[in-house]
Amino acid sequence: MKIKICGMRESENIKEVAALSPDYMGFIFYKSSPRYITQIPENLSQEIKKTGVFVNEDYEHIMEKAELFGLQAVQLHGKETAELCDKLKNENLEVIKAFSVDEEFNFGTLAPYIKATTYFLFDTKGKNYGGNGVTFNWGILQNYTYQHPFFLSGGIAIKHIQEIKKIKQSSLPLAGVDLNSKFEIAPGFKNTDLLKQFKDLMQ
Repeated sequence: MKIKICGMRESENIKEVAALSPDYMGFIFYKSSPRYITQIPENLSQEIKKTGVFVNEDYEHIMEKAELFGLQAVQLHGKETAELCDKLKNENLEVIKAFSVDEEFNFGTLAPYIKATTYFLFDTKGKNYGGNGVTFNWGILQNYTYQHPFFLSGGIAIKHIQEIKKIKQSSLPLAGVDLNSKFEIAPGFKNTDLLKQFKDLMQ
């Protein structure tokens, strides 16, 4: 089970989170987010995939950030096309395409994105592009019929561990979880003790 920790902003806090050795760390390059970041500390472990989170940005802007910060993955949280995803994937980047999910979500609309992405990410549909702090009804994942791996996101907390394990043991291709708002002391500042507890309990 991969663990992606998203939305750090402070240099020292980023280093503390990195010391937990998550699989991915997400850095948000969306200016309207309270977790918007302009600088990533150097010398983070290459074992941790640095992931840039973008919302409705063009190819040139995303690639500029990818090259500047040595990103290994990008997470696209807006209305990006499958063509853009494919173009970025061809740049040797892992591409995580996020989708905002509610009871009416049609998983059939994801078909064009399967070959163009590395993972999907299912987040709760809300007023913001992520970071809403609430879960969606995970029962609707039973309507997901593809074998393309996905991350689960949206208000995940320690109390959800057993439910996450059940999903992982099912036939669904759950690749990992995305942790953010429920592990914060303040927006962009993570509680590393709580993150460590979650990681230990998931093993």
